[in-house]
Amino acid sequence: MKTPVLVAASAYGADFVRQVGHAHLIPIVAAAGAAGLEIRRELFVELPDFDELHGLLMKHKLFSVYSAPIELFRKDGSLARDELDQVMGEAQQLQSRFLKVSLGHFSPASNMLDWSRFVAQAPVPLLLENDQTEHGGKLESIANFLAVCSGTGVPVGMTFDMGNWRWSGVDAEVAARTLAAHVQYVHCKGVWNDKGKLKAIPLDEDDAVWRRLFSHFPRGVQRAIEFPIIGKDLEAATRNYVAMLASA
Repeated sequence: MKTPVLVAASAYGADFVRQVGHAHLIPIVAAAGAAGLEIRRELFVELPDFDELHGLLMKHKLFSVYSAPIELFRKDGSLARDELDQVMGEAQQLQSRFLKVSLGHFSPASNMLDWSRFVAQAPVPLLLENDQTEHGGKLESIANFLAVCSGTGVPVGMTFDMGNWRWSGVDAEVAARTLAAHVQYVHCKGVWNDKGKLKAIPLDEDDAVWRRLFSHFPRGVQRAIEFPIIGKDLEAATRNYVAMLASA
């Protein structure tokens, strides 16, 4: 059975997306057979009309995930409530399936009461992503936070970025085994070490390593292309990758 695949807007390149806008990507993604578009807040030149963007997604029978470069916890352990309220309102206007954020500076001093209240009232489910930062991409911190959430009765799901673990020096399969119960969304990309600099690259269809990661996750887990999609025919290139990930 094929699984619905999303495309992260960032896959088309930050400069291109800022130039043409997310609305330009929607018909490309739909024609390529994807189920949804991950809208990236950091790629807005200015905030769009979210209701209009949602209408365009509906016209093309796509759903969205809203990705915001927000860290849940500040350095002092406090919840970034103002920022979260802002992006949650935007995700609600988009009627997104999820709002994706990163952990930030979670520690035993973090205010979990404020967090629990926020999650309990959130109109759009939150997903936590392992990012590329030293503080927000630690497996131990993420596992501890998710365990605390489950223990307080307000569990939160996870966006498992299979490539970002390289920036943290973590074996992705170890992370997959550790966090599998929380994973609801998977960011798919390969990583290449280019003379000491890590870069995201497309996945190799014949590479069994990334496919093996999916054996740890719930069957049919949602997944997104988050590696570079390039070529003169973006629709055809996207379609090929959508088909590859749908069968994983």
